[in-house]
Amino acid sequence: MGKIVRALSADGLVKITAVDLTDAVERARTIHRTLPVVTAALGRAMCAASMMGNALKSEGDSLTVRINGGGPVGTILVVSDSRGNVRGYAQNPAVELPLRPDGKLDVGGAVGRDGMLTVIRDLGFGEPVSGSVELVSGEIAEDFARYFVESDQVPTACALGVLVDRDQHVLRAGGYIAQLMPGAGEETAAGLEASVRKAGPATSQLTAGSVEDMALRVLEGFDPTIVETDEVGYRCDCSRERVLTALSGVTAQELSKMLEEDGKIEVRCRFCDRVYTFTAGDGDLPPLTEKMKKPLDKPLPIWYYL
Repeated sequence: MGKIVRALSADGLVKITAVDLTDAVERARTIHRTLPVVTAALGRAMCAASMMGNALKSEGDSLTVRINGGGPVGTILVVSDSRGNVRGYAQNPAVELPLRPDGKLDVGGAVGRDGMLTVIRDLGFGEPVSGSVELVSGEIAEDFARYFVESDQVPTACALGVLVDRDQHVLRAGGYIAQLMPGAGEETAAGLEASVRKAGPATSQLTAGSVEDMALRVLEGFDPTIVETDEVGYRCDCSRERVLTALSGVTAQELSKMLEEDGKIEVRCRFCDRVYTFTAGDGDLPPLTEKMKKPLDKPLPIWYYL
């Protein structure tokens, strides 16, 4: 399991949320079979979404992050619940690019810079609330920092990182979001900027110590205190019932055609790769025509994605 921690400076003017999401990002990699640059891009988005989701107030709230910068990875979609558990996928998991001149993965090149970062908060009542900003770099951390400033009007330092081993598995994945609270002045802002610069990359900090150590190190000089800790992981809430709800939007004629052609309907979850299979004799499909209920031969699979 991963872990999220929240800490607050002694004067209450700076707060930080930090996450170690190594296991969840590794699970996403194995589910979607992502290549390293996509693992890094998806993992960074997952870390940010997890921390933002953890800030939601009610149990049933959720947060969705969608990133598309026009790059070869296509759309990255991540969903977090109110505890910070996440699930996500990248549209094109098999993207491979040369390393940048500094030897690092070219996440910005994979994501692209001609597009938007969108955050959708579903608070369980009324219409979901969404906000979007144009991508700055496609490196994701800088893009989220811009989102907080432009959409939420909160000065923010954001660091996200995914360290991928030579065999492509995830060694470390995590990051932090440090924000100034109302009343913080220029001196506090300058102090936070200096502390962030001194702390170094998120993956280096997680390699050297715990996520709690990272949160306290970033706020070094502010006499911080850990105020909350939560366990988080990769969690998909798909179910047969939810798939049936989705199928209820398909006409009986369309369902009949699928069953006649293939003998069954198979729905694959985009987040966890689980497959749900329905046949005419299951009895739990939406009302079918008599023609659909006749025995079928030569069953062939058909794939539909949630």
